[in-house]
Amino acid sequence: MYSLFNKAAIFTLALLAFLPGVIYGQLASSADKVNIETAISVDQVEQGAEFKAVVFLNLEYPWHVNSNTPTLDWLIPTELTLTRAENLILSDIRYPKAKTMSFGFAEEPLDVYEEESPIYLALRTSSSIEPGSHVIEATLRIQACDDMQCLAPANVQIRIPFEVVEEGAGSQSINQDLFADFEASVVGGNEQGFGNEIADLFEGNFLIALLGIFVIGLALNLTPCVYPMISVTVSLFGAKQEKNTWKVFGQAVVYVLGIATMYSALGVMAALSGGLFGSWLQSPWMLGFIGFLMIGLALSMFGLYEIQVPYWLTSKIGTGNTTGTIGTYISGMVVGIFAAPCVGPPIIALLAYVGTVGDPLFGFWIFFVLSLGLGLPYLILGTFSGLMQKMPKSGVWMDWVKKVFGIILIGVGGFYFGLVFFPQVVEWVIVATLIAGGVYLGFLERSGSGKRGFQMVKYTTGIVAIVIGGLLTLNLQKEGIIWESYESDKIELAAENNQPVIIDFYADWCIPCKELDRATFTDKGVIDATEPMKRLKVDLTNFDSPESEALRQKYNIAGVPTIVFLDETGVEVQQARVIGFLKPAEFLKRVEMAVE
Repeated sequence: MYSLFNKAAIFTLALLAFLPGVIYGQLASSADKVNIETAISVDQVEQGAEFKAVVFLNLEYPWHVNSNTPTLDWLIPTELTLTRAENLILSDIRYPKAKTMSFGFAEEPLDVYEEESPIYLALRTSSSIEPGSHVIEATLRIQACDDMQCLAPANVQIRIPFEVVEEGAGSQSINQDLFADFEASVVGGNEQGFGNEIADLFEGNFLIALLGIFVIGLALNLTPCVYPMISVTVSLFGAKQEKNTWKVFGQAVVYVLGIATMYSALGVMAALSGGLFGSWLQSPWMLGFIGFLMIGLALSMFGLYEIQVPYWLTSKIGTGNTTGTIGTYISGMVVGIFAAPCVGPPIIALLAYVGTVGDPLFGFWIFFVLSLGLGLPYLILGTFSGLMQKMPKSGVWMDWVKKVFGIILIGVGGFYFGLVFFPQVVEWVIVATLIAGGVYLGFLERSGSGKRGFQMVKYTTGIVAIVIGGLLTLNLQKEGIIWESYESDKIELAAENNQPVIIDFYADWCIPCKELDRATFTDKGVIDATEPMKRLKVDLTNFDSPESEALRQKYNIAGVPTIVFLDETGVEVQQARVIGFLKPAEFLKRVEMAVE
């Protein structure tokens, strides 16, 4: 009760402080208290090149504006939004570090900007942008206050001119003194707070920072698109013939190093290029290749052939256990592909940080440590899967176990093929695999006939798989949010009707998007909470098409899934933006932010 009284008192004091500003606002506005200056980091920009821009907020004394992440929920944040940036991608936005100050209308100190405060932008031009003069148009949302009063919020229009030249024409760095503080600035908005945490992480002890990165990698195992790695790991190690515990563990270490090699290399490439992390791995061609690879592994489990490293490679470096080691390492590199599409908020923030440092070696080690965290569970899983060979009477029952792994791999391969060829019903692939696999493994497969105990294990496995498949069937039949296709006219109409908007940016190949559709958008609470909104869906399956690129630039979309919320006036509520998969309870919190 005391806390509630305090909040009410603060709100009342703020309202009293605001009222004089409303009256005074007839003569002055927040825009009158700030002088805007802009600059860019190069004299001319090549096609397809990166550059930086800065927007300086020069505030009159003693006026200030709130930080981008204000201390209190009801305060209006300072936000810079690109309204026109044709053939440009905004890869990073960095707000200044806020000053914590005390004011007469608030009982607790507030985070604000005052005097000269720079907002930095990192941008990349499209290779198809035409040479010549161009302009970045942006809107700055601010509210100016002093110790006694607040003026009405204002939208300040900003124009940043720049000149584009053909690729290879060259450019010179300018205004270097203005961008000297870029590294110390705060990652903004779209990373939902992870940017601040990543930047702060590296301000202290570097070893502690690496430990934090390791923990982030470990947490990535909770994302939906790494689930297939579990079945693949069990399949690969369950089929090995090695019985020595330490050798099995060594093979698992090599496997994880393969994952780490692929993952860290992808991270460095993405950081240097400024592109979507693993976006080329999310293309239909790559997904089809993964599906083909999984089916190929599955057929080997049924004894059609044995997969070996080519002789020309093994003959160069010896025989014996080396073949298994090289094969395991390559398997780890391939399996590392599964992790690449998992673009979560911490990864995007980490990529932005590595990109600003600009050191490939630094980027490699950061993502190497991250991938070691990702791979730790598979070190344990691979070790214990390989040790299954030490169980007694391995002959007959291991043939059946290999077929279990084969069925799992067929399901995984079918799932990836489904993402390419029939994305609308791809969830049914898992159901069909469970039911058909349960019938085959439990009742039709003939190994171990006459051994009562083994037959009971087979029956139990088959029945459990069929039951799980049946339960998933019921879950897939649940009705979810009814979306409309995206059209710009619908956004304008919603703003005219004072209706908030939710936009779901998805792709058919995006596994977390499927998880949102299956687990979050079928939740009754989520359906009811979004009912008053205009609910639009944007298909970014062809991620690099001109239509997709235009929408990505308009809404600053770095990856999918991304959920954007617009208020009644059509302005994005940036703190509510969702990147990646969220469970219903967490998603509802974002909806609440958007409608407050």
